[in-house]
Amino acid sequence: MESYDIVVIGGGPAGMAAAVEAKKYGVDNLLIIERDRYLGGILQQCIHNGFGLHKFKEDLTGPQFSERYIEMVHELGIPYKLDTMVLNINREREITYVNSKDGLRVIKAKAIILAMGCREKTRGAVGIAGSRPAGVLTAGAAQRYINIDGYMVGKKIMMLGTGDIGLIMARRLKLEGVEVIAVLARKPYPGGLMRNVVQCLHDYDIPLMLRHTVTRILGKQRVTGVIVAETDENSMPIPGTEKLYECDTLLLSVGLIPENELSLSAGIGLDRRTGGAFVDDLRETDVEGVFACGNVVHVHDLVDFVVEESGYAAKGAAGFVKRNSSRKVRVCATSPGEGIRYVVPQRINLDSDEKRVDLFFRVSRVFEQSRIVLKDGERVIREIKKRQMSPGEMERVGVDRSMIEGMGGTDLTVEAVGGDR
Repeated sequence: MESYDIVVIGGGPAGMAAAVEAKKYGVDNLLIIERDRYLGGILQQCIHNGFGLHKFKEDLTGPQFSERYIEMVHELGIPYKLDTMVLNINREREITYVNSKDGLRVIKAKAIILAMGCREKTRGAVGIAGSRPAGVLTAGAAQRYINIDGYMVGKKIMMLGTGDIGLIMARRLKLEGVEVIAVLARKPYPGGLMRNVVQCLHDYDIPLMLRHTVTRILGKQRVTGVIVAETDENSMPIPGTEKLYECDTLLLSVGLIPENELSLSAGIGLDRRTGGAFVDDLRETDVEGVFACGNVVHVHDLVDFVVEESGYAAKGAAGFVKRNSSRKVRVCATSPGEGIRYVVPQRINLDSDEKRVDLFFRVSRVFEQSRIVLKDGERVIREIKKRQMSPGEMERVGVDRSMIEGMGGTDLTVEAVGGDR
């Protein structure tokens, strides 16, 4: 059986960054497997700018950002397989894949890095009543049709959901001359980055209707309209507030889900809060030698943070290959407390030589003039003042390992305190 030291599944920014970093850590026997026809992942269809401000200190488009990593892969001589679908991985780190050149193959890896990214929630996830006419599609699908394939998706569009892809596509469609009626959000706040709300909606006079949702889709062959209702404090439609809006297209930007079918096939435990794998601070899952990074762990705001997280996984996988085992003796769990939706990583290796641990999390509601509190049981380890926090923006706090070395088996809890809006 053909074998590699590290196999990276996914050739998007997370996978390429992980392979590049693993190479820098001295691992030469690498392979990237990508199911698409080219490297770069979703960034190839993201022709807008705003990428690379943290990583490269430049304002790049998606293709420009991915091209930086494609060049690194080529310069370092990292092999990759394109148009190749991984069908299964197991706990022995055997990978079954298929493509038109090799057929069905099984290869062995000393360590695996999962970097499959995420996918969009579809109409079925939000349960909208009505028939199934043409003209209902996700914002990401519309982005590919327009930016890659060159097809327009409609002339008069309503958008449900305020994910970042949806906000960006509302602007993109407006620039193409499409009538964008409004962008709807079930909750009293948008789900995407505030900078995208301002730059994509406010700057282009696209209405943002908070506390509104679509309750029914009209039309047989093609969408002819949607019924929109106001929502209550529980984000449920309020009877009697329904209003008809005529349109020929409904775009959905209602959330993203980590691509974890392969994780499940390997028996990796998933966190119901993130939809991704449970990982430690070097992104090792609960299956020894299998690591994960990027949007397959939790959905990120910025690709800059995705590639940074890939560095953690690369370092962990390279260390595992060299030791041929995991170095886990004492581990403490992280736990989301009051006002926190989730925390990543879910475990911290107390015997690691890393001096700092970065915790990534999202709050469960909007906070203003509040504090982030890190606690060991009832003992407060650290407090950080925050002017404003929103569920649409990922938060990050660094913790000195010396602060948590004395923890006696309790969870490290993250809480958001005070300042609700």
